Amino acid sequence: MKSPVLLYIVIAGLLAVLGYFLLPAQTMNANQALALGLVIGGILTPLLAGQFLRQRSSSTSTDSNEHSDSKTLYVGNLPYRVNEQDVKAHFAPHGTVISVRLMKDRRTGKRKGYGFVEMVGDTELIVRTLNDTEFQDRTLKVRMAKDKQEE
Repeated sequence: MKSPVLLYIVIAGLLAVLGYFLLPAQTMNANQALALGLVIGGILTPLLAGQFLRQRSSSTSTDSNEHSDSKTLYVGNLPYRVNEQDVKAHFAPHGTVISVRLMKDRRTGKRKGYGFVEMVGDTELIVRTLNDTEFQDRTLKVRMAKDKQEE
């Protein structure tokens, strides 16, 4: 079962219980109040969830539009002990760093010594500036990342 469906069921159940306790007992019996709460929950829950999902998707689309001019850089010969924050701090003076992904071996979980930095700025200049520079006693190799090839 998908999580939105489960959420709908939980909210509808909560509204049914609220209907049971909040609707006046003089006008209807407990079963009718519970049924009315379920009907109201069944109607309101998808409407509220749809509104929430629309707001969430519009905020995500503005974030993606905001970073549409970003480029991804390949960074090789990284120290194995380095973390994302260290790499971000090293690249931040040269442009806006959006994300840092350091590659790990799936089997061992150890870092492979390379990663990708997504940045906004003059990436050609950043490559020329940071390529063959020292970073934690290692000489970095910085290049424009190649697009993934679909097979």
